[in-house]
Amino acid sequence: MVLPGGLLTRKEEPVPLKSIGVTLSIREFVAGVSATLNYENEEEVPLETFFVFPMDDDSAVYSFEAVVDGKKIKAELQEKKKAHSIYESAISNRRQAFLLEEDKYSRDVFCCNVGNLNPGSKVALTLKYVQELPLEADGALRYVLPAVLNPRYRGSGSFEDSCLDMKTPIVPLEDLPYTFSMVATISSQHGIERIQSNCPFSPIEYLGEDKTSAQVSLAEGHKFDRDVELLIYYSEVHTPTVAVEMGQPKDNRVDGFMKDPSAMVCFYPNIPEAPSPVICGEFVFLMDRSGSMQCPISKQDQSQLRIEAAKETLILLLKSLPLGCYFNVYGFGSSYEAFFPNSVKYSQQTMEEALKRVKLMQADLGGTEILTPLQIIYREPSIEGHPLQLFVFTDGEVTDTFNVINEVKRNRLRHRCFSFGIGEGASTSLIKGIARVAGGTSEFITGKDRMQFKALRALKRALQPAVDDVSVSWNLPHGLSAKMLSPEQTVLYKGQRLIVYALLSGTMPPAEATGEVDLKYTLQGKSFENKVTFALQPKPDDNFTIHRLAAKSFLQTKDMGFRDTSAKDKKDVLKISIDCGVISSQTAFIAVNKNLNKPVQGPLTRRDVPRPTLFSAALMMPQYEGCALPKAMSSCPLPTTQSTRTSRYKGTSYQQDVCRPCRPMVSKDLCALVFGDNHLVQLISLQNADGSWYLDENLAVILGKSLEDLLAAVPVKDADSSSWATVLAVVWLHSNAKQMKGEWELLEKKARTWIHIHAASIMQELVKAAIAFTKSSMDPSIFAL
Repeated sequence: MVLPGGLLTRKEEPVPLKSIGVTLSIREFVAGVSATLNYENEEEVPLETFFVFPMDDDSAVYSFEAVVDGKKIKAELQEKKKAHSIYESAISNRRQAFLLEEDKYSRDVFCCNVGNLNPGSKVALTLKYVQELPLEADGALRYVLPAVLNPRYRGSGSFEDSCLDMKTPIVPLEDLPYTFSMVATISSQHGIERIQSNCPFSPIEYLGEDKTSAQVSLAEGHKFDRDVELLIYYSEVHTPTVAVEMGQPKDNRVDGFMKDPSAMVCFYPNIPEAPSPVICGEFVFLMDRSGSMQCPISKQDQSQLRIEAAKETLILLLKSLPLGCYFNVYGFGSSYEAFFPNSVKYSQQTMEEALKRVKLMQADLGGTEILTPLQIIYREPSIEGHPLQLFVFTDGEVTDTFNVINEVKRNRLRHRCFSFGIGEGASTSLIKGIARVAGGTSEFITGKDRMQFKALRALKRALQPAVDDVSVSWNLPHGLSAKMLSPEQTVLYKGQRLIVYALLSGTMPPAEATGEVDLKYTLQGKSFENKVTFALQPKPDDNFTIHRLAAKSFLQTKDMGFRDTSAKDKKDVLKISIDCGVISSQTAFIAVNKNLNKPVQGPLTRRDVPRPTLFSAALMMPQYEGCALPKAMSSCPLPTTQSTRTSRYKGTSYQQDVCRPCRPMVSKDLCALVFGDNHLVQLISLQNADGSWYLDENLAVILGKSLEDLLAAVPVKDADSSSWATVLAVVWLHSNAKQMKGEWELLEKKARTWIHIHAASIMQELVKAAIAFTKSSMDPSIFAL
């Protein structure tokens, strides 16, 4: 069953939401956001309106207020059932009321209700939140204001009381009836180099000569039909910092969360590159093949289809795995399919069979039932000496995200999970949640992002030896202690930022006093340490940003949804949520207008607010399951044998074509059919599991030479042709695809290692000849290990 994002009105009905205005303030790596929704009732009857919208999973919403005909009404954060009761009572008694809540089953979906809006009345609803900004690989801080809320697939057994249960039609992007504006102020003590966006913005206006503060605004006329993304580049982002924020001493509760000062520590651990990466492991790739994967990654021109980017990514991953590991590939939709009954040892034969199946993959499995294949993967017995590394690729359109996150969390001790959200509208709650609870990393692929690069970066992390014995300790003056609020950190990755929160209780020392935070960890038996010294001078902040970010960090570890949070954790979640004013699945903001002298008159009429969506719910309907392949790809051109396998999702035996090992592995016609003119992917698809290439017609076509010319140019008599071919392939990569090195560096290192093992004595001659033959300007020292 597919649930639409947003409650959508029929075209003939006026839409009460007229405009959305956002004020964004970014200081260093923290964003403070104030979003105002402006409503006007132009009808002759009182209205009740509903607006369902996306929020980033990391957003700590702490304020909600209404201005009705010039009078301000501040909402209170209450236990969710109580808030609903107050709202329903107010509506039935003809009072004006406002409700803001987080969805029961996903942190990244919110609903705003306006009840009993009088004819002619205007209401401005303002919600405020703060969030940490993630750090991209190129040093950019990434802020995204989600706009797109795509249809979400409801799995079997899901409950039907989500914000997304309203069954209404989908609105096209161009038909959104309300306007959108945004002004952003950015400040950093290190200086601002540049700001980029996927939307048209005004030129950057620097607010000082030192470029430590700047302002930009969204161009007029933006329709809020896509996620608004900002990439902020500071002159320096890898400097460790500690910020201490003043609490509320007047909070009389003994254990009040807001009473004591809070501290936020930001580490950039300088983890060294391991000399010998991991060569063991079980690598399982879980790929979304629901109908929505047939859509482009973004609205931008020439954006790659999601399923095509996924196929290229899988080829790169398969080619980059080390010999001796184990692997499997699952595709999922309404049903699921596994390439192999169990994970298999990585070899030439198993890689070739997997590669053939990847090339014929389609977005043909219907909806997004991710829970069942996850459960099947976790039921498989562990392979001794090969810890499980799970890679999940999905456009994230699942209703009950907490159910999926809990399944991953239950199995967190036996694996790491790396997750990838594909396209605008991917659930940040799902993608970030499963990575967070299983010690992996999460990535989002939108706009011009390349899934291939981000997936290979995650694989590189997975192949690095694990960092052990991670600990954070505090050295504070006598009488002062730190209570950690962040979850215990068990995993660190090279290039990753680490943020921890703590409450400082006790007697604050004189102004000149300092404290110290110490991060320790072990890598391959060697101990490392990072220290940060900071001034113990709490600074006031009217918004209590650090306290609320700390509360959000705590809630993310305890709050597993309205239904699934344990009784003990629910008690903690309620207390922290209400103490700090940060919304959770257990609480909601409620406001009742007590300024009206008389009840609202007339029958109450419902009006719903359109939401942008990139594609139709029809793409996710079950009838798309099992749709036919394009005619040209409906059968594999390779020789096959019949083999009987057990389908683990249907529980029956079935006949299946299995490729015999062949050389060359794939015909050039199929390469051209699947990859078009993408010579990089064609070249990579020809690489063998051990890192080498064959010298054949397929390689010659990609290199733009004839096979006869390649054979005639071999510089060493009786040299193995694969050694010559492999050197030529590596030279081609460095000469023709240097800008995409992040996507092929792992498989290229396999190739160089193979050359050192099989052609060390003649390597220099081969390299020199290959550079001359291809007229390349690459540095031959690249071939060193």
